[in-house]
Amino acid sequence: GNMSFSCLEPQVVPVTFLSSSSFLALRGTSGQDELFVSFQFRTWNKEGLLLSSKLHQSSGGFLLYLSDGRVKINLHKTGRVLSDIAAGAGLNDGQWHFVSLSVKRNRVSVRVDNDVTSSAHAFIPLQIYSDVFYFGGCPSSGNISECNTSFGGFQGCMRHISIGNKAVDMISIQQNGFRNSSDLQIDLCGITDRCLPNYCEHGGECSQSWNSFHCNCANTGYKGATCHYPIYEQSCEAYKHRGNTSGFYNIDSDGSGPLGPFLVYCNMTDSTWTIIQHNSTNLTRVKSANRENPHTVFFKYSASLDQLQATISLADHCEQELAYYCKKSRLLDKLDGMPLSWWIGRTNETHTYWGGSLPAVQKCACGLEGSCIDSQHYCNCDADRDEWTNDTGFLSYKDHLPVTEIVITDTDRPNSEAAYKLGPLLCRGDRTFWNSASFNTETSYLHFPTFHGEFSADVSFFFKTTASSGVFLENLGIQDFIRIELQSPSEVAFSFDVGNGPSEVIVQSGNPLNDNQWHYVKAERNVKEASLQIDQLPQRSHTAPPDGHIRLQLNSQLFVGGTASRQKGFLGCIRSLRLNGMALDLEERAKITPGVEPGCPGHCSSYGNLCHNGGKCREKYSGFSCDCTFSAYAGPFCKKGKHISAYFWTGTSVTYNFQEYYTLAKNSSSHASSFYADITLTREAITFAFRTTRTPSLLLYVSSFYKEYLSVILTRNGDLQIRYKLDSHQDPDVFSISFKSMADGQLQHVKINREEEKLFVEVNQNERMKFILSSGTEFNAIKSLTLGKILGKTVRGTELGQQDISAARGCGAAVQRKLGAVPKKQRGRGGGGPAPIRAGRGELRIPGTRADGDRSLFSEVDHSGPIDEGKPLANAIRSDSAIIGGVIAVVIFILLCITAIAIRIYKKKGIYSKNEAKGSENEDSAESALKSELSMQNTANENQKEYFF
Repeated sequence: GNMSFSCLEPQVVPVTFLSSSSFLALRGTSGQDELFVSFQFRTWNKEGLLLSSKLHQSSGGFLLYLSDGRVKINLHKTGRVLSDIAAGAGLNDGQWHFVSLSVKRNRVSVRVDNDVTSSAHAFIPLQIYSDVFYFGGCPSSGNISECNTSFGGFQGCMRHISIGNKAVDMISIQQNGFRNSSDLQIDLCGITDRCLPNYCEHGGECSQSWNSFHCNCANTGYKGATCHYPIYEQSCEAYKHRGNTSGFYNIDSDGSGPLGPFLVYCNMTDSTWTIIQHNSTNLTRVKSANRENPHTVFFKYSASLDQLQATISLADHCEQELAYYCKKSRLLDKLDGMPLSWWIGRTNETHTYWGGSLPAVQKCACGLEGSCIDSQHYCNCDADRDEWTNDTGFLSYKDHLPVTEIVITDTDRPNSEAAYKLGPLLCRGDRTFWNSASFNTETSYLHFPTFHGEFSADVSFFFKTTASSGVFLENLGIQDFIRIELQSPSEVAFSFDVGNGPSEVIVQSGNPLNDNQWHYVKAERNVKEASLQIDQLPQRSHTAPPDGHIRLQLNSQLFVGGTASRQKGFLGCIRSLRLNGMALDLEERAKITPGVEPGCPGHCSSYGNLCHNGGKCREKYSGFSCDCTFSAYAGPFCKKGKHISAYFWTGTSVTYNFQEYYTLAKNSSSHASSFYADITLTREAITFAFRTTRTPSLLLYVSSFYKEYLSVILTRNGDLQIRYKLDSHQDPDVFSISFKSMADGQLQHVKINREEEKLFVEVNQNERMKFILSSGTEFNAIKSLTLGKILGKTVRGTELGQQDISAARGCGAAVQRKLGAVPKKQRGRGGGGPAPIRAGRGELRIPGTRADGDRSLFSEVDHSGPIDEGKPLANAIRSDSAIIGGVIAVVIFILLCITAIAIRIYKKKGIYSKNEAKGSENEDSAESALKSELSMQNTANENQKEYFF
């Protein structure tokens, strides 16, 4: 029959609305009481006018528009909204969507994509029909005020436009010369998918409009127009030099590279340690393992292996402690030379050396040191003894870290057992943070391979200089280039060209940048914009043209500190130079380059302000450190004060003299108060902590030139007693606080605040107690602060000479106004200070600040016995000889005690009678009274001991 080798499809003619001022006017069917309009559209914009018209013979009209990706219809008359209904959702996805508008009598209906669930209906109190429909917008002239909307015209494509069930012939409209239209493109949908390819990096979510795209960087760890630049630092070292203290931080080891951030613990000591935990840190016992059925454990870290590798590469040093405890469990079979246990590192290679040893040496730490319990073996465990021993040490070869797997095979024999414990990965420092070079001549420079940053490029570095201008870096292409330079003492410029002509971003500083201090520069260029930031100044940006060239094509070497023409070279130092997150080794290249030297001194000029509370900045080759010797605080920045501590042994004290007493000439009429009027206090704030088992004890004593004093005492029964004597002619105010005995060897925290006659005391963070003073409100002419005991002319003749704090920890005073924190570390070490210090007889020990703030201080001097780390799972074996020796030691100790007690009683009685006869001559009456009472308490205490024994 009749046939044709073709298939006639209905011709589809789309129309593109190119701008927000585009519109298409089409005539309707007037005089009918029914209205039906339908069309398809696609767009990326959330807002835009789709269709509008005036009401027939009335001042009003309707608007069909997009709002937040939904189709809405607005019916209004004389400024009053009659109806506002919506249908559909997410219609700005770039796909074709069908919309139909139906009006019949007083019913209005809108349907989207022929979906019944995406439709809306409304009833209106009037009939609606129109002569002209405006698609996509309205003419800019004419009296069509109803089109003046806040969301603008439609930008996108339409097709299959139908009015009154009659399709509109777009070809004929095109042939008629586009009358009643503006800025249209017919027979083509010119929509562009600006999210394909997706220039949003690091998982940023791309969304777009007609002219541009946007990257949502929420929860990515990155920022910027394309989510390119990291919001976290690359290392704990960088956080430390922002002034941060120890804690958990997210780090991004490769900067703007593909690896994401992860959480670590930064231990900010003099050396900065990065601590990365894994999932099995406990001591684990192993039994019944052999070569056919080995015990295998896998370690999963809080970061991926690629992230760990980047962190390890940045660090100066990394280590991981591996402890292997064994009882008849060997690491190496000496007969066949095959390992019986091994561990696997980051690169999935098997290793048979153990903690404290070196790679490629099948030994343990004792094998290298020649200290194994059996000299015939290179590991303690290989001695194969039926007792617990261990091979423990740190693995520190960076290429093999971290440990990812341990395999144990020799625990299936009788009495055979093993245990292992793997510590966290510890990495110290950041070898790139202080990597620097000094440029000594304007013609000197360093050159590196071509910088590849076609679509995204970021450059960051520190610089310091005294020159007024100079080029930091430059990289050229055939036409493209990138350059960062100091144009003037207060102006840095970032210039580039990607084919759209040269562009430049400039940041001006209110202060000179050539002040020989470190300044930070961060420049970024991507397909959307270019930005530049200096230090903490506001970032400056330059937006890229919407449809211009976007690829940066470079082909020459990268010049640092100069240019290819050797002009406008940089004089000064550049440090920590990173390109797209990758650090350049300036020091290594400077070693072989004339006119450039590795390193750059003078870090304290920029970072000295990080040393607080009197700490002094000390220069180092790579960085700086804070010397806290003359500060009452400790830590990397001299900010930690509560862990400074001292041991007070018998007869020991520390006295801080606020002022020395100057003897006045005999013919002088001046009163002594003229010398001390500046140290009159109406309020104090004192905080300290102590630990002791000795009572009675003097904890703190503040004296005055006018026989006034403040004392804090532990009474014989362990109560805390606070005495204020602010009037030499009245008795002191005495307040006793007795929760429980505070001489229990535990750390006790005390806060004392006085505001004139009101006294507030808080002990161990319990409820604050309030007392009222009656002896006065002013503490006049304060003289000295004593910790431990009172030193005076008659101290040797009283029992007070034996009063001390057995082991005070964190004893400190911080009195407001003129009285500041007492720098005990300086006093105990004998360093010079602004006020004279004297110490009583005996031994005063001031340990260094420790991170473990809750650990007992007694543990350093009072161990109950030696700790055998080689036997963590077995009790010590006590032999008969040990028991006999113990009995003998006890007998000798008892005899010595009896002798000492007899001598002590005899001396005490003599001293007591001597004290009663002598009195308190030539001594400050306030100190004498306090000493006398303490002496009496102690004598009574000793008498009780005498009867007890």
